[in-house]
Amino acid sequence: MAAVTTHIGLSLDGFATGPNPDQQNPIGVGGMRLHQWLLPTRAWHEHRGLEGGADSVDSEVLAGAVDGIGAYIMGRGMFGGGAGPWDMGWRGWWGEEPAFRTSVYVLTHHPREPLEMKGGTTFTFVTGGIESALEQARAAAGDLDVSIAGGAHVVQQYLAAGLLDEMLIHLSPIVLGAGRRLLNNVGDPALEQIEVIPSDTVTHIRYRIVH
Repeated sequence: MAAVTTHIGLSLDGFATGPNPDQQNPIGVGGMRLHQWLLPTRAWHEHRGLEGGADSVDSEVLAGAVDGIGAYIMGRGMFGGGAGPWDMGWRGWWGEEPAFRTSVYVLTHHPREPLEMKGGTTFTFVTGGIESALEQARAAAGDLDVSIAGGAHVVQQYLAAGLLDEMLIHLSPIVLGAGRRLLNNVGDPALEQIEVIPSDTVTHIRYRIVH
């Protein structure tokens, strides 16, 4: 069976977002500092359908993280559900042509019809919980992997339930002080460190979850 993976930015003090998220700061105040390492990379530019970007260790890691993904799962907050009620036609943070270009399953308590976007991304809203979302994502992905895109609370749920196979943490040398911690309420999973890749801006640490 294909793997269930995640890759996520983390501060030195354990936060995957900054504090006080809102429409201007969807991943919290200062949260974008967690992702500064990826913005210059060629892999990020290609993922967004842009030209340019730098070839680097970080670019190679990012390219590997997004390669072979057949479907994504995310929370309503990551989709952008905090910006307004569904009946206002809110279409998420990701613009009219999101970079996922495949099926994305959004965990929510608010039913909504699937949302087809340009470029091949379809957001499907799942009210049946994490196992229902994973079942649908696996069916859509086929032989490819399923990626838990985030946010941190969704990663926590899959890790605590024993449904996550691999976790790639991008550890940035910053201190956020507050926000949402990645590893709260996950029980005691057995993690096997299988790879550490340092760069000038971030350290990439890959873990296998031992089932």
